[in-house]
Amino acid sequence: MPPTYSTYLVGGAVRDQLLGRKVIERDWVVVGATPEILLQEGFQPVGQDFPVFIKNGEEYALARTERKSGQGYGGFTFHASPEVTLEEDLIRRDLTINAMALDSDGSVIDPYGGQQDLQQRLLRHVSPAFAEDPLRVLRVARFAARYAELGFQVAPETLALMRQLSSSGELQALTPERSWKEISRALMEPNPEVFIQVLRDCGALAELLPEVDALFGVPQPPAHHPEIDTGVHVLQVLQIAAREQLPLPARWACLLHDLGKGLTPEQDWPKHHGHEQKGIKAVKAVNQRCKAPRDCQDLALLCCEYHTHCHRALELRPQTLIKLFKALDIYRRAERFELFLSVCQADAQGRTGREHSDYPQANYLRGAAQAAREVAIQPLLERGLTGAELGKALEQQRQQALADYKAARN
Repeated sequence: MPPTYSTYLVGGAVRDQLLGRKVIERDWVVVGATPEILLQEGFQPVGQDFPVFIKNGEEYALARTERKSGQGYGGFTFHASPEVTLEEDLIRRDLTINAMALDSDGSVIDPYGGQQDLQQRLLRHVSPAFAEDPLRVLRVARFAARYAELGFQVAPETLALMRQLSSSGELQALTPERSWKEISRALMEPNPEVFIQVLRDCGALAELLPEVDALFGVPQPPAHHPEIDTGVHVLQVLQIAAREQLPLPARWACLLHDLGKGLTPEQDWPKHHGHEQKGIKAVKAVNQRCKAPRDCQDLALLCCEYHTHCHRALELRPQTLIKLFKALDIYRRAERFELFLSVCQADAQGRTGREHSDYPQANYLRGAAQAAREVAIQPLLERGLTGAELGKALEQQRQQALADYKAARN
């Protein structure tokens, strides 16, 4: 006896197929079935909150409706039954371009104008229920970062709803884990700077990352920063990070490296003396609030405190280089040292007109680090040195190696 239910490909797989992009994962909606029917058909249950099943490595969810019942992302009551139609399931989705389906014949089912919005390059909400889920503010900004290169923009009426959500206090109900999932994914999109800009445009940046929002409108010396605005500079640094395909810890560090400039008193503008030290507390606060992974936290703190050391690398004395290398732990964390250099290079190139400028400081520090690493500890041990004496002698020899390196380069 043939099954009485119907399955439809939905969501991102339909959207990306219509855009001619690679489909990463396929999700299905099942209409006209019950959990018992799917279990009999060999589907494996995985959902806790609502009926979701796995078959052949792909996810199948029973068609469902949802109703707002509390605050935040989790504040919804779901109703799944064989009577729920495909259209009822699709209307609860966030954007029209995500609310399309393909039937078994490959025909597009598009009750809410998703194909037209694909053609017009618009990110538009499906229904007013969009405003019930604060996570959608982050999701839309992430989609804007993903599809900016195709010319997509947030529809004005959707941006207005996002502003409404941002001012409602609902964003504060998001758990750090849910927020971080969206932020981290967005930072890895082709245009992460668009994510930050869209959040700012709708007021969400001030709610979620006020330390970053505070950078906009803060001037820097035009001679060093032709773009002047610190917030604009951070967006440009993120652009370079994406261009260079830097990993997540580096992109997170790019976002937070200049937080200290948001703390400079206005009477001191456009100079920002000591912004590196001032920024440490702010970076720690953001790290903690977002519950960023440890590798992201550590690199962001190091880049905040020491990025200007890197920019002045050719002027640094051997003693200062020793302290820098100790802070960066170059002897055990070579990979993190490379990420630090890449963030500093992105910072240098993330300036108007300097996007492709040379950054000799990176190779200079690589060579200096190698010179310090090549100092052998064995001869010192053979001299019977131990403990503090050994540490002091090793540091002296490394300083001499760095002095020799500096002399040879000049």
